[in-house]
Amino acid sequence: MDYLSWADRNWPLLRRAMGGHTAIYRATGGLIGHRIPGFAPSLLLDHVGAKSGKPRTSPLVYGVDGENLVLVASKGGYPKNPAWYHNLMAHPDTTVQVGSRRRAVHARSATPEERDRLWALMVGVYRGYEDYRRRTDRQIPLVVLEPR
Repeated sequence: MDYLSWADRNWPLLRRAMGGHTAIYRATGGLIGHRIPGFAPSLLLDHVGAKSGKPRTSPLVYGVDGENLVLVASKGGYPKNPAWYHNLMAHPDTTVQVGSRRRAVHARSATPEERDRLWALMVGVYRGYEDYRRRTDRQIPLVVLEPR
């Protein structure tokens, strides 16, 4: 099966599912949606549209690196980076919800020196990232969320 064409055809359904995940996560204070058996842990990333200025929230898999959180801007191996990545680069000061805890963070791209170590960390969290990397010609960005 061609995953990318399947995702393209089913994007409206996937988008609704992510919206439902976000709503349940927020409504339950992270009791439901943060850790789902068989899935990697997720957080809720608040971000502001780079062009629209509209507030948005995305549920994303995350890793922990000391006091920092790490995100992978994979978009399933699509040729382009996800919108949330562009939004964070335009407006890096934001908040996340991890379980019941909300945190103020500053987003930045991982440095070249951090990249190999953080990539290995994130593949340990979710093995699918390696498949996504093979599907695309772009270097998948890693985002470090530092406390502020």
